[in-house]
Amino acid sequence: MIRSLLAALLVATPIAAVAAETAPAPRLSPQVEDVLRTPVLRAHIEVADELVRIGDLIDNAGVAAQIAVYRAPDLGTTGALSTNAVIATLRAHQVIGVDTRDIREVTVTRLARSLPAKEIEKQVIEVLQRRHGLGDAEDLALTWDREIEARTLPANYSGAPMLVADRFDRRSGRFDLSFEISGGADNAPVRLRVTGTAVETAPVTVLTRPIERNEVIKVSDVAIERRPKAEVTSDTVTREAAIGMQTRRSLRGGQVMRTTDLTKPDLVTRDQSVTLIYEAAGIYLTSRGKALETGTEGDVVNVLNLQSKRTVPATVVGRGQVVVMVAVPRVLASAGGAASAVAPEPSIARSSAAKPE
Repeated sequence: MIRSLLAALLVATPIAAVAAETAPAPRLSPQVEDVLRTPVLRAHIEVADELVRIGDLIDNAGVAAQIAVYRAPDLGTTGALSTNAVIATLRAHQVIGVDTRDIREVTVTRLARSLPAKEIEKQVIEVLQRRHGLGDAEDLALTWDREIEARTLPANYSGAPMLVADRFDRRSGRFDLSFEISGGADNAPVRLRVTGTAVETAPVTVLTRPIERNEVIKVSDVAIERRPKAEVTSDTVTREAAIGMQTRRSLRGGQVMRTTDLTKPDLVTRDQSVTLIYEAAGIYLTSRGKALETGTEGDVVNVLNLQSKRTVPATVVGRGQVVVMVAVPRVLASAGGAASAVAPEPSIARSSAAKPE
């Protein structure tokens, strides 16, 4: 009987051992699993909040993850903590056995959103254009009551600036605009207020120096500047049109050039020695003369022929040059084939009219 029982035990023991090896291990609760995991220190962390929590500093923090232990650095900056100080802080909160991985210090960066001054200025220009019909950005001259500075916001304030107040006086150009940036349902929005003056401008031609009466405008005498649109009238001239023109009056430096200020330059002046050019079909003669009047290109002035001592009307064609149109008799063929002269028309040469037979 005893031998039977021993045999049964010897057979049953290996079977029980095999069953124990193949049976699944009992599943542990999440709390127990957290305890069994080894906390691991992080070398660098980034936080969006103003507080640093244990769960930010180590992996596998377990139930202690939400405990705040440090105040985060300023927005957009990075600070450092020695590993010894971090371990001491963790032990004070019953977090032990942390694997430091030979890390000597932990760096902490406070995440932030940078809002450049140019972005704020762009928002103001878009409001003035879209809501008040002002011109392009290059046509606007903005003056700020207070210089716009870049803003640094918490990282969760990621929304676009939204206009919440808009006041604009078209006559004076004064504006007072307020924007809000949302930080989520749990945070109050950040408010931005911008005030100043906006003036529409346009490019105009101005003098770079004082100009005396009858001076001819040179390339170096004029430049392009932007001036308030209210000062720009329909009689302003372009830079190209002003160059080479003559002033009607004395003008000051910086003055806007207008058509009433300019005229064609005098190419011939009174008592000036000029070249008389006689032109006709097949004829081109020159002589010396003296201008009796002042004239610009295209003007007809009286000129004294210094050789014949006769005064003739001539057209100004260049500097110190005038042209006298000479009438030439027309030649017609007679019935017998011989050529005969026909007197010029009276309007051309009244003194050469043919006598009646």
